Amino acid sequence: MNSLQQTLSHLTRHPAGKSLTVLSRGIEREALRVDKHGLLAMDEHPKALGSALTHSSITTDYSEALLEFITPVTQSVNELIERLGDIHKFTVSKLDEQYLWPLSMPCQVKDVDKIPLAYYGESHAGKMKTLYRQGLTHRYGAPMQVISGVHFNFSISDDLWQALHDMQGSDLTLEQFRSKGYFDMIRNYRRWVWVLPYLFGASPALCASFLGDKGSDIEFSRIGTGTLYLPHATSLRMSDLGYTNKEQDELGISYNSLEHYLETVSRAIRKPSKEFAKIGVKVDGEYRQLNDNVLQIENELYAPVRPKRVAKGSETPSQALARAGVEYIEVRALDVNPFTPLGISKEQVRLLDLFLLTALLTPSDAIDASEEQEIQANLQKVISHGRDPQLTLARDGQAIGLSQYLAQLFDKFAEVGEWLDSHNDRQPYQDALARWRPCVSDPAQTLSGQLLSQLQQADAPQSHWAMALSKQYNQRFEAYRYRRYTEQEFTEASKQSIEQQLLKEQQDHGSFDEFLKDYFKKALG
Repeated sequence: MNSLQQTLSHLTRHPAGKSLTVLSRGIEREALRVDKHGLLAMDEHPKALGSALTHSSITTDYSEALLEFITPVTQSVNELIERLGDIHKFTVSKLDEQYLWPLSMPCQVKDVDKIPLAYYGESHAGKMKTLYRQGLTHRYGAPMQVISGVHFNFSISDDLWQALHDMQGSDLTLEQFRSKGYFDMIRNYRRWVWVLPYLFGASPALCASFLGDKGSDIEFSRIGTGTLYLPHATSLRMSDLGYTNKEQDELGISYNSLEHYLETVSRAIRKPSKEFAKIGVKVDGEYRQLNDNVLQIENELYAPVRPKRVAKGSETPSQALARAGVEYIEVRALDVNPFTPLGISKEQVRLLDLFLLTALLTPSDAIDASEEQEIQANLQKVISHGRDPQLTLARDGQAIGLSQYLAQLFDKFAEVGEWLDSHNDRQPYQDALARWRPCVSDPAQTLSGQLLSQLQQADAPQSHWAMALSKQYNQRFEAYRYRRYTEQEFTEASKQSIEQQLLKEQQDHGSFDEFLKDYFKKALG
């Protein structure tokens, strides 16, 4: 019996029973607004959706056109998806001849210099959020910033943490043990993160307009004149063409413990950048970025996973973690799934549950420099060549075929799924495994494989294919009935968010310069 089986056997006999299987989840889904021609919307955030600064469910990311939908934390997969559906329903009902783009890679943009930055009002906090995005524009360009993704927040029950603490006879406090456990999970997540773009990557192609005049060193294949693709790619969103930052490659963020993580992040946010210094911070009286460090703020750290704790007041993410340890983790390696109106499906959520629980319950040694290189190389291979049937990855310094590696992981997922399903009337986790297991031996069954097949069959630009989906999904949302919210509740939330933004603006004191100085004094210590 291996260590995973031993742990599951112990948990199966535990008197707390079903309470150990309680999982908490939240979703943040990004979606571009586009017009009826499939072009990026250039108007301001719809007033009917409330204030992007203070609304708890509907906000914006980089651009006024880049919506972000945020569910509350819930322990039911059905409720999670239904709440996300309700948010989509209300939003679409307030869009005037506009649609939600169903892909991660952006639609056609006529003039990248005119992409409207997200506006959060005239409070100091609101101005800082917009200025941060102005800095991103100068650093990386606007097209990269309108790439969409899905973030998945995940935590396990206090009862399970206590059971694992007791089983291991740990001398750590429960808070210390929890943080250690989440970092154990994160390290295994990073070892296996290539699984997510392989299964769920849905950006093997992009519109040629995304590259603009800069072109690319990559030799793309073409569908018609408007679509570029790589035959075996899974997620160009996660490639060098997508949401990445080469300035961060040398930061050396460590996930071997909470202490190492906080130490390396602290060093990273203080590290100056010669390249970004060329931009200037305040030029001719106008800010261009928050500062000229490699990271303006912690949020600029591009990573496929983050340890998180809900911040209090003006705390930075690291300050929240230092105060009380890890509360949950944020999975950031998910493309928008174009085959569902919500960008993510129940079967994906179930598979993520299995992936993360297996990562937690499997022994997880510290990652050294050699393994770090292996982790990065595996991820890059799968991003660009993941559907190549002959692709090999590395594990513990030895070559292994992707399909063999993935089959072994699926066997582990199945063990965890049987434990979870033993507390259910049905078998949702085994059903989810049955949905995704064909991808192990047949790359064509993955999301990227299905998408590329449909594009080739349609023999039309990706933008036309995606726009047809957007219109189809709008019709479905029009017929959709609210399940967890009411339209009145959304309308009231929008109204209250605008009032809260105005209150913030009225409560500000001093100049914006003084606000920034005080913020970084507190953030950097």
